[in-house]
Amino acid sequence: MSTNQIVIYQATRQGRARMDCAAETLTAVAEQQPGVYTVARSYSGNRVLCFERHLARLEESAQLSGIPLALDRAWLRGALRACLEELGYPEVRFCVSVPADAPDVYYLAFEPLHPVPERVLRAGVSVYTTDLNRHTPRAKSTGWIAARREARAALPADAYEGLLTGPDEAILEGTESNFYAVVDGALRTAGEGVLGGTARAVLLEVAPAVIPVRLQPATLADLPRLDEALLTSSSRGVVPITRINGQTVGDGRPGPITEALRQRYDAWAEAHLEPL
Repeated sequence: MSTNQIVIYQATRQGRARMDCAAETLTAVAEQQPGVYTVARSYSGNRVLCFERHLARLEESAQLSGIPLALDRAWLRGALRACLEELGYPEVRFCVSVPADAPDVYYLAFEPLHPVPERVLRAGVSVYTTDLNRHTPRAKSTGWIAARREARAALPADAYEGLLTGPDEAILEGTESNFYAVVDGALRTAGEGVLGGTARAVLLEVAPAVIPVRLQPATLADLPRLDEALLTSSSRGVVPITRINGQTVGDGRPGPITEALRQRYDAWAEAHLEPL
C-alpha cells in the first residue's frame, strides 16, 4: 500500500487539521505518540459495528495506563463523521489514538478498507506462535505496536499472524486478533489474559447456536487434535486458520464450523451496524 493512502488528522474540540506527513501503517502516528488507541472499520459509508465497545475499551486502556482521558463521545463521533465525509472512501479502517501527555488531543488515521480476499477465506491462513507477551492484556497501549511489529518481523514469510502463548503453552490470542480452536466438539478460546476485542464479543454471542463454547485455551500439545482453528478481528471478521507452526489443522481446509461462524458473524454484524 502506498503511504499516500493513509490520511491523518489532529483533532481537538477547537477544530481539526489534516496533517502533512506520510505514514507506512495506520497506527504509525499512534506509535510515535505514546498513549492508547483503538482500531475499527466502517461499513458502506459511516456505519460502524459496536463502536461504543471501542470507546469503552479506549477509556479502560487509558485508565489502566494512568491517562486522565475525558472522552466526549458525541464530539469524537462528529469529528470522525466529518473526516469520512471529506475523504469519501466507501469503507475504511481507522485508528483513534490519544497521547499520554496530551489526552485532549486525538489523532485520527484512515486508510481504504481492503476486505479479506476470497482466496484466503477458501484456503485459510498460516500462523505461528511467538514468545511475545502482553504485560497488561486488557490495555491497548501504543507501546504494543512496536513490540508487535518486531515479533511479526521474526516470523516465517508465510505468517498471516503471530500467536501469543502463556503458561502451560496455552494459545492465548494473536498480535492483532483473537484465537479460537475447535477441539473435542467445542469451540475453545482463552477466558482471561487476552484483549477483549469487539469481534470476539460478537463471535462469543453467536457461537453457542453453532457449537458449545469453552473459555479455556487450546495448547500447543492440542495441535494434533484440532479439527479447526480461526481468528477474529474488527477489520477482518472471521478468518480460517489451516496451519499452525507449519502443522496442518484438521484436513488442511477451512471447516464447516468456521464457515458457519463466519456466516453468523457477518449476519449479526450487518444487523447491528450503527451510524457514527
